[in-house]
Amino acid sequence: MRKIQETLQAQSTTTQDIMYIAFELSNSTWRLAFSDSNKKRHVTIKARDLKQLEIEIAKAKKRFCLKDDIQIKSCYEAGRDGFWIHRYLLSKGIDNLVVDSSSIEVNRRKRRAKSDRLDAENLLRLLMRYHWNERQVWKVVTAPTVEDEDARHLHREIETLLRERTRYRNRIKALLVQHGLDVKNPSRKNFLKVLNTLRSWDGQALPESMKARVVREHERLKMIEDHIKLLKKEREQRVKSKETASLRQVAQLRELCGIGVNSSWIFVMEFFGWREFRNRREVAALAGLTPTPYDSGGSQREQGISKAGNKRIRTMAVEIAWCWLRFQPHSKLSRWFNERFASGGSRMRRIGIVALARKLLISLWHYLEHGVIPEGAIIKSAS
Repeated sequence: MRKIQETLQAQSTTTQDIMYIAFELSNSTWRLAFSDSNKKRHVTIKARDLKQLEIEIAKAKKRFCLKDDIQIKSCYEAGRDGFWIHRYLLSKGIDNLVVDSSSIEVNRRKRRAKSDRLDAENLLRLLMRYHWNERQVWKVVTAPTVEDEDARHLHREIETLLRERTRYRNRIKALLVQHGLDVKNPSRKNFLKVLNTLRSWDGQALPESMKARVVREHERLKMIEDHIKLLKKEREQRVKSKETASLRQVAQLRELCGIGVNSSWIFVMEFFGWREFRNRREVAALAGLTPTPYDSGGSQREQGISKAGNKRIRTMAVEIAWCWLRFQPHSKLSRWFNERFASGGSRMRRIGIVALARKLLISLWHYLEHGVIPEGAIIKSAS
């Protein structure tokens, strides 16, 4: 491995000196690993202490006898800190990479040593290999702009509220089931009036404390439902305004039958709006809809899709694939599915719908990028 690294370093086209920095982030401390390709330096600082970070960078330059204007390259793993560190480093002239943590090489032994120092050193080693033109050592995450990142909060908040609404509904139902009552819809307007008329299994009135708790749970449920309505109304108003290129893409997707408000918004804000795809393979890979074959020696099997991409997009793509079959039955994609999978069992149809989801995502990408309507697809009539 050392000979390989020396060869890659020798083949590198870089003629000037470079200092490398790897960040191992945690909530309380940051572990920093520095190197000039020869010497190394490790230091721990308080998390988010940018002033101390600048001091340690200056000390590393002095330790390695480097100039003040030396080129610096850094990296850290994508995580809860998001991209603000990336933007800060870029503002300081540091060429930073945000790395997909699942793509980082690790020791496959049953027991392996692990510490912040070892993790930082491993990141540092891979960072140098990456800049020595060994580009396959990991996968780099595309960092969104502040505006693109901010646009994702609306639908993600709606998703969170929908989960909370389900939680409160189930809690109210569970409290009433304990007294032999089965209530179908706790969200209805007259629920509190109905609650006053309910009796337990033996005809007795409901216990006061339990009843008071159900009332409070219902109040929280109504508040969440009001917030959901407001957010959905705001989303609709933004789409109608078409102020940005992303909002125009949302409106363009909604012209296709089978693509609704929620799906078009998620497709654009999470996927098509700010990512630059070079080919259909990148579209499928980012959605985690690529095959993972296992072909070694005499063992050959298909392990299913990778599921390594955006979970929201993958889930929505499969859901919309079913809608596509219903609302676009004469399209080329629907006819392909019916010929290949519709006559099979439920397992074959589930396999086929994932394949259809992949093809549909690629077709939607072509539609947004080049205006190519999926073959045989129906466009909604203007109201």
